[in-house]
Amino acid sequence: MKLKHVFFVVLVVLLLDQVVKIYIKTHFFYGQEVSVIGSWFRLHFIENEGMAFGMKFGGEWGKLGLTLFRLIAVCWGFYFIQTTLIREKYKGSLIFCSALILAGAMGNLIDSIFYGKLFTESSFHVARFVPWGKGYGEILHGKVVDMLYFPLLQGTYPDWFPFWGGQSFEFFRPVFNIADFSISTGVISILVFQRSMLHSHTSPEVASTIPSTTNPLSEEEEETISTK
Repeated sequence: MKLKHVFFVVLVVLLLDQVVKIYIKTHFFYGQEVSVIGSWFRLHFIENEGMAFGMKFGGEWGKLGLTLFRLIAVCWGFYFIQTTLIREKYKGSLIFCSALILAGAMGNLIDSIFYGKLFTESSFHVARFVPWGKGYGEILHGKVVDMLYFPLLQGTYPDWFPFWGGQSFEFFRPVFNIADFSISTGVISILVFQRSMLHSHTSPEVASTIPSTTNPLSEEEEETISTK
């Protein structure tokens, strides 16, 4: 898998992620929910300040630190894929999964860097595009848009159940986006198939430098064998 293929994967994921986010941001008011397939697949618009699946990280300074960390991680990710995975001819499946992780990180990074400058606040009114700097927040402090909601199973824990007896439960509760899905798919695939992914192919140049395990016979040894 070549670097141009990595760019293609990243571009496709970014386009899908940003098109859906911008559509939701400019057509849904905050908290609006629409059923897509029955009751188990819904579009539910929320925003989060921090990590994947709505998790948070330490207020404003935490948000700034997380955004800067994502920026550094994305730059390092491109460098690592090019200089290690591609150059050392690791399997295409590992490079593809790494590209998915990189694309997801970039998708959420775009929200964090630019959305605060480009959109009005989402509330009971639908947000709209505004001139640069007229948005709801500062650069590097944008909110990440989430909308994918899969409440596949809902019910109540039995009274005898430890700790949560009598409380309601829901699977899958977190609301996420395409970038989160891309990251999770890449990470889970690498963890599940790591034994087949985490080794590199031996390049022809390297193979030619590996010494043979069998030593050729000398002329005297060949003559001795032929006379026996």
